[in-house]
Amino acid sequence: MLNILDTIQEWLKSILIECILGNFSGMFDQINTQVGEVAGEVGQTPAAWNAGVFSMIRNLSDNVVVPVAGLIITFVLTYELITMIIDRNNLHDFDTFTIYKWIFKAFVAVYLVTHTFDITMAIFELGQHIVQQSAGIITGSTSIDFAAALGDVESQLDAMGIGELIGLLVETLLLRITSPILSLCIMLVLVGRMIEIYIYCSVGAIPFATMTNREWGQMGQNYLRGLAALGLQGFFIMICVAIYAVLIGGITSGGNLHISIWKCAGYTVLLCFSLFKTGAVSKSILNAH
Repeated sequence: MLNILDTIQEWLKSILIECILGNFSGMFDQINTQVGEVAGEVGQTPAAWNAGVFSMIRNLSDNVVVPVAGLIITFVLTYELITMIIDRNNLHDFDTFTIYKWIFKAFVAVYLVTHTFDITMAIFELGQHIVQQSAGIITGSTSIDFAAALGDVESQLDAMGIGELIGLLVETLLLRITSPILSLCIMLVLVGRMIEIYIYCSVGAIPFATMTNREWGQMGQNYLRGLAALGLQGFFIMICVAIYAVLIGGITSGGNLHISIWKCAGYTVLLCFSLFKTGAVSKSILNAH
């Protein structure tokens, strides 16, 4: 009777071990792939990321937004001229230099609107250069290798009882379900940032039309700060990935599979949370709102 129970116990234990090893296999493959592609995704310019979307956004800007910006320039410059003329004692103290200053402001405003895409792309090119330089310095591997991190998993599982194996099976099942969700979160951060860049680029002519006016110029200045913040966000994303690589590289089993598994999962959740915060951090640093 005892031999039958022992046989059943060994059979059940072998099934549990096989299921746990199956869960370990490829558990973080999606996350490894997604994190490994972060540098390439962040380092791409809006034109290189999706040429079709970029072309559409540029056409919308040139054919829809720029004409509206022209109307705004007309209003702003007319208001500016009236303010300059009546500012000096209601035309009693008129300085001809004021007209030259107004003409210069009009030239600058028209130049900014007609070269909106060139200016925005120049800002992002600078941001991408910073990201590419940081990618060359960040050399740590971001891949979660359970074989190296946890040691000889099968021998550790053999030493466990059935109850502990059942608990470990539940843990690995939970992590296997949540891993694709974490991978999706990383993808959403990268794609969401690029979509935000396209949105910024599409309406750039309107805030640029207000840049030369003292009262309305805050709109254009804040727009430039927002552009710079989006470029800086890419650098912060690279920093998060670098920290993640160092944390993952320091994981060892230490004789406790449970702690090691949850460390891997915890660091990945922390990476997702940090990536979502990079946009707010870059905007707060540059005072963009």
